[in-house]
Amino acid sequence: MTPGKVSRRILIDRMAWIDQMLAEIQKLPLESYEAFTSDSRNVWAAESCLRRALEAIMDLGRHILAKKFGHGVTEYKQIGQELQREGVITQKDSKRLQILAGYRNRMVHYYHEIGTRELYEICRNNLQDVLKAKDAMIRWIKDHPDSIDNAL
Repeated sequence: MTPGKVSRRILIDRMAWIDQMLAEIQKLPLESYEAFTSDSRNVWAAESCLRRALEAIMDLGRHILAKKFGHGVTEYKQIGQELQREGVITQKDSKRLQILAGYRNRMVHYYHEIGTRELYEICRNNLQDVLKAKDAMIRWIKDHPDSIDNAL
């Protein structure tokens, strides 16, 4: 791949997708486990929205790597490492992104092992990790406006 500019349109789309999915999770009854599980649709909505938010954060990182640095990354767990290597995110943010990638992989490949209680706890207590990962990439974007293709 030839390095070039990162698409502003794709950045905006993925960040909006992350925000939308997290907002949908926050609309769910997360005040108690009993409220959350009172309607099974809450569980399915939480799982779908969380997985989609995680996939969007990975796509955001993968797009930056591909377009700006010419790196094609196929494994989600590599995205954080490569972003750190290129100076896009810190080591702490890289570790966070690797954890998020691992959880996304669990959701897709080992979905049958994720219990309702675990999903509830993550939605109630850990969504800020997704926002922190997004914010780390936003900082790089803001610091490198010359790397962004502003064509919509």
